[in-house]
Amino acid sequence: MASKKGNRVIIKLRSTESTHTYTTTKNRKNDPNRLELRRYDPTLRRHVIYRETK
Repeated sequence: MASKKGNRVIIKLRSTESTHTYTTTKNRKNDPNRLELRRYDPTLRRHVIYRETK
């Protein structure tokens, strides 16, 4: 059986100031644009902006 392609997809969030990345999921229907979140960067040891990458 083939699985149904849902609205929820796995995305990568990359730091704007270092090479650190997070992975998370988002709902394509609710958030069609790229995400931009403020998260903790352990390499810099402070909060920075993370942007969604392909």
